Amino acid sequence: MAVLPASVRVALWASAAFAGRVPVEDVADRAMPDLDHCTGLTDRLGLWRDLGEQVLLVALPRPGDLTGMPAGPPEMVTAALDAEELVFVPGVGGALVPTIEEFGPPGDRGWQARWTGYDADPVPSHVVQAVALPDVELALRRAAADLTGRLAETSGAPLAGEGLERLARRTVAQDWGVPEGLPSRAVRVIELAGSLTSLAEIGLDGRLQSVDSSTTLQRERILQELHDRAAQALVAATNVAALHLAGWR
Repeated sequence: MAVLPASVRVALWASAAFAGRVPVEDVADRAMPDLDHCTGLTDRLGLWRDLGEQVLLVALPRPGDLTGMPAGPPEMVTAALDAEELVFVPGVGGALVPTIEEFGPPGDRGWQARWTGYDADPVPSHVVQAVALPDVELALRRAAADLTGRLAETSGAPLAGEGLERLARRTVAQDWGVPEGLPSRAVRVIELAGSLTSLAEIGLDGRLQSVDSSTTLQRERILQELHDRAAQALVAATNVAALHLAGWR
């Protein structure tokens, strides 16, 4: 089943923990129940909590798009681009980047998340709080309507339009595993953006490509744009929800 990125879920559950809603020690299990093992997360979250941090934020960077990332050393940027995700605290500065991988001997394999800490610059509070979620939702819905319409018009695409949407609905988890008590609009945008990123990832699967190379390229461009727009909205909605958990909004 498709799930939200680990950093999205960790940002929400860690912000809930900073607010005293759950123990910091429970964040890994709450945020990543689909993984078998997690290292490097709890101690760093506990340190940030003890230093007075109240919120953990997320970014989903891509090559050429570092929107939302705090400034930091080159090795942090490289790791975040490889993982396509990270979480960070805006006050004292600092980031965590996950590496999600298989582990264990043959026949007894599992999945683990190794979180690596990096120094990062603080982020001014007015930058953190500037997001207008109604505008984010409207822009996402308009982009989704336009891009899925263009996808449906792509000749020869075997999973265009409704066919791809039905496939995405069958593979997207109904329970996203986020804390209770989030603003309804934030939850709505998280669900929509999460579904759209999953839909785009399914369509970009090389096993589903058209035999027509020009059609395949056209479809990939549309799906990549859909994925990027949805990922940007997912970050915005997650961070607004995290700010709500922290009592900042």
